[in-house]
Amino acid sequence: MPLPRVLIAVPTLGTRPEYLEKCLTSITTQDVPADIMIVSPDRPDMREIAARFNATHLTDPGSQTKAVNLGVGAAQPHHEFVNWLGDDDLLEPGSLTAVTAALDLNPKAVVAYGACRYIDENDAELWISKAGPWADRILKWGPDLIPQPGMLVRTTAWHQVGGLDESFRFAFDLDLLLKLQKLGQLIDVGQVVSSFRWHADSLTVGDRSENLRESEIAKRRALGPAARKFAWLWEPPVRLATRLAAREVARRAQRGEE
Repeated sequence: MPLPRVLIAVPTLGTRPEYLEKCLTSITTQDVPADIMIVSPDRPDMREIAARFNATHLTDPGSQTKAVNLGVGAAQPHHEFVNWLGDDDLLEPGSLTAVTAALDLNPKAVVAYGACRYIDENDAELWISKAGPWADRILKWGPDLIPQPGMLVRTTAWHQVGGLDESFRFAFDLDLLLKLQKLGQLIDVGQVVSSFRWHADSLTVGDRSENLRESEIAKRRALGPAARKFAWLWEPPVRLATRLAAREVARRAQRGEE
């Protein structure tokens, strides 16, 4: 039997075991096999879950970015594609089939991504973010519309950019995409490939102001010197659009709880 071409790191603190098991099940039930690296505190319950899902357990190094880099850094030569998945997020059925096929058909592409379903704590759908093929065109100056959970990155490209920048707390995925964009194409597969769970404990939901600040730092780094001088022109409307979108998802989540 061929070795898996995909490796997925799952960083977790183990505080939401019911979500973690759903996350892992969404990976193991894919048509395309994937090796799983669970990066968590070294506890018996975490080792038991890793064994039950035939995953490798690695000890949490102390931060989200370090955990992702540790997990993805365990990739072997047969792992052509990598990513990480939050312990409360999900891959949609057929996700890995779609993204691996897209990368196989487009050898110049370094990332394949698709739409993302926003769900609440009870798995109810709140919103579908359909990035579309133009999302990468506005990545340097507009909102980050490429959903991280369902994308796949070529392992060679991941290593080429050095993985995640561990100085970021929130915008590390955007920073990664901006660096990968310089190496090759980011392609949309045209279907929903993941679900992002919207709740108060989520990194993305928790501190919107700091997230926006870090995003602007990452974008300014990616811009050329001339364009960087004019970033102040589009940053305020992008901030506003991002906040309005987040507010709408939060409103739908609140309505679902009532």
